[in-house]
Amino acid sequence: METSAVGGTIVTPVRKRRKFPATALTWVAVSPFAAWAVARVAGLERGSLPTQLMTATPYAAAGSLVPLLIAALGRRRAATAVALLSATALGFSVLPRALGTAEATAGRPFKVMTINMLFGRADIATIMRMVREFEPDVLSTQELTPGAVADLDAAGLKEIMPHRVLQDEWSAGGSGIYSRHPAEAIWDAIPPVGHQMPVATISLPGGEPIEFIDAHPFPPLGPQVSDWNAALAAFPSASPDRIRIIAGDFNASLDHAAMRGLLSRGYKDAADQVGAGLIPTWPANKRVPPLITIDHVLVDQRVGVREVSVRDVPGTDHRAVLAELTVP
Repeated sequence: METSAVGGTIVTPVRKRRKFPATALTWVAVSPFAAWAVARVAGLERGSLPTQLMTATPYAAAGSLVPLLIAALGRRRAATAVALLSATALGFSVLPRALGTAEATAGRPFKVMTINMLFGRADIATIMRMVREFEPDVLSTQELTPGAVADLDAAGLKEIMPHRVLQDEWSAGGSGIYSRHPAEAIWDAIPPVGHQMPVATISLPGGEPIEFIDAHPFPPLGPQVSDWNAALAAFPSASPDRIRIIAGDFNASLDHAAMRGLLSRGYKDAADQVGAGLIPTWPANKRVPPLITIDHVLVDQRVGVREVSVRDVPGTDHRAVLAELTVP
């Protein structure tokens, strides 16, 4: 404020900084989780980045409680309603995996162990110790190299699991099925989309044989996301004519629409059935702990699930999945 030479007083108005409305801030907090919930429930993820982000849905479900609290404390009714719906939708998508719905089922015991060996670098001694302790009927391996095949046999696997259908390679593309029981390869059962994914008929005593698929689609990185989708769609649907089990590194979580599409064709996730569906399997043996669940054992609806556990294996960035099943 100053005095004019002509007389009077000149008043300079003080500019007030506009405050960002509290309502707008609330919506900024609520909207991302609402969008995530819609994308998850409707299966709207498209492209590589959204597909990768969808694996973080369990963390988004937990985080969705924060904007709900903000909206409720701020008494923003519309925002509170949207935040509540978002948190509920995400919660119902995730929480059942920690609860389990499996019931005791009579049948032939059948144990499955699956491990991604990271270019064959997984610690052979640890794998063999698990094989001897857990006594799997089938060992499903991904990223199996010729060197790893030789090392496993030298460590005693050849005597314990003499039957095998192997498609090992000096790359991430190799895979192999090891079995205690006679195994017969089924060639051309799956179109060549993704890494090697051998299929075998396992002659388990006491009933019909089991068809076993070693799963390892490409990861949904960049343009490979189309091959990833194609591989998940290429797995055969469950059939009343045979018992089928698919195990391995799917590079997919239960929050992916493509994975849920596979499950809808007559399968169930073994870990999900016993409340172990939120145990992360990747990345293991890193400075950060495992964050996402992309290694699975899928079984058809007739197969019972008794127990599923996840174990660390030095030398690889995946954890082993061990499933105790019962088959008709």
